[in-house]
Order: sequence, then structure tokens, then C-alpha cells
Amino acid sequence: MTTHFHGIIGYTVTPFSADGERLDLAALGQSIERLIAGGVQAIAPLGSTGEGAYLSDREWDEVAAFSLAHIAGRVPSIVSVSDLTTASAMRRARYAEQHGADALMVLPAAYWKLSEAEILQHYRNIGDCVDTPIMLYNNPATSGTDMSVELILRIVAEVDNVTMVKESSGDIQRMHKLQQLGEGQVPFYNGCNPLALEAFVAGATGWCTAAANLIPALNQQLYQAVLSNDLGQAQALFYRQLPLLEFILKGGLPATIKAGLALTGLDMGAPRKPVFALDAAGQARLAQLLEALR
Repeated sequence: MTTHFHGIIGYTVTPFSADGERLDLAALGQSIERLIAGGVQAIAPLGSTGEGAYLSDREWDEVAAFSLAHIAGRVPSIVSVSDLTTASAMRRARYAEQHGADALMVLPAAYWKLSEAEILQHYRNIGDCVDTPIMLYNNPATSGTDMSVELILRIVAEVDNVTMVKESSGDIQRMHKLQQLGEGQVPFYNGCNPLALEAFVAGATGWCTAAANLIPALNQQLYQAVLSNDLGQAQALFYRQLPLLEFILKGGLPATIKAGLALTGLDMGAPRKPVFALDAAGQARLAQLLEALR
């Protein structure tokens, strides 16, 4: 039976010890519990907020296995298996599938600029090695690869288990085009916090967001207002949280979310170097924003 992903999809962070050298799986369990208590409709470990790109293979495996065991099917899971090489992404995909992931998220990260043929083959190879549904992820700011809507829809058409799209380019017109050219048949998900309201209006099935770690109630209220077709309420809820959503984006997801969790009583450690922790001024501003939303 295919899992239906919708609503607020919360990113996890990856907690480290104070020196940044060791994983803190107990803290990871606490953060997962907070997301579930906040009502998320799904959880996505090891994405950009989870610093998956900065983990060794052993660490990545530990976080994936622990996260899936801790979630324990209470909500659906989408594990980001992205890596620079196709072989490594395939290994991660198989590992996540073996440990019970409901879906896989694939971002075509690259050092060298990839051609469309190379991107398509990357997805074909990953799709061929697993049976789990794949969420194609377009985020040119972090991956260095920007996929056109036409290429995205070609991949969806030619790789059977690529069944949904996460769009994080920050261009709302991409979402409109996905809806139009995909004839409403390809579920797409917003990955750009400041576009949350516009994306839902454009037809997004869900919102993948790290903000669910900090303001889960507001995120849920916005989603429920959208479901109720109460645009006035949705606008009010969105603009109330927009300053924080913009701050999270500009400040960097690992730094701002870990700082926000610490301010609310969950110490997740600092981001892994070379990423800096949020500075004192940033922490003060974040504290103000969170206080205003209580």
C-alpha cells in the first residue's frame, strides 16, 4: 500500500556532542518526539537541516537506523539519501529501504555541472535499486543543480518510483508550471519557508519545513486553514510566522534550528564545522521572534 504524504513534513536535526565529534542519539530521539507531539504528518531525517552532507557513512547509517526505529511507523518517514556519487546514493537508498523508510528523497548534488542525461540516469539507477517511492528534490542553492520543470516531469514519467517532487528553488512559478504541465497528477511539496502560503494556494500537497521544530502549532494551523479553504485565516497565520520563516532561511537551517531548540530547552549541540553556530546577536533576535509567537 502506497503511503500518502501530505501536510507538514518536519525535518530532523542531527545532534552532536559539545566538541562536534560524536553523535548524540538520545537528543535525536527527543527531537523526534517533539516533532511527533507537534502533530507533523511526516518526518524527514538527514536532509539539509540534518546535516547529512557532513556525516561519515557510519554516522549516516547510525542516524538513519536510529531515526527510523524511533519513529517506528507512528508517522510516515522520508529519508534523504542524496550524495555526490550515484553509487553512494544507491547504497544509502538500499540501507534506508532495508530499515523501513516509507520514501526516499533524492537531490542530485554535484561538484561538476551535470547534464540532463546524467541527472536522468542518476535517478534511473537509484530507482532501479529500490522499490521505495522517491521524492525528487530540486534545490539549486544547495546542490548546484537546477532542474527545469520539463526535466522533472520527464524523470517522473520515465522512473517508475519517482512519484513526487519537492521544489525549493524559491520560484513560485515553478510550482504553477508543475501543476499545469503535470496536469495536477504529480504531487509536489514546498521546500521554501517564505513561500508556504503561495505554494499551498498553487496546489502543493505539503510543506517540508524545519520550522516544525520550533512553531509546530502555527504550522499546523496554517495547513488546517488551507484544508478548510479559509484563505483569510491562512493569510493571517502565514504573515504572523513569516518573520521567523525568513530568519530561518537567511540564518541557515542547522544554525537557526539548533539555536531555537536550545532556547526552548533542547540542546542539540552546534552545527558541524565549517558551519558556525548562530552568534549572540542572532540568538537574541531569534529569541525575540519566538517570544512574539507564544
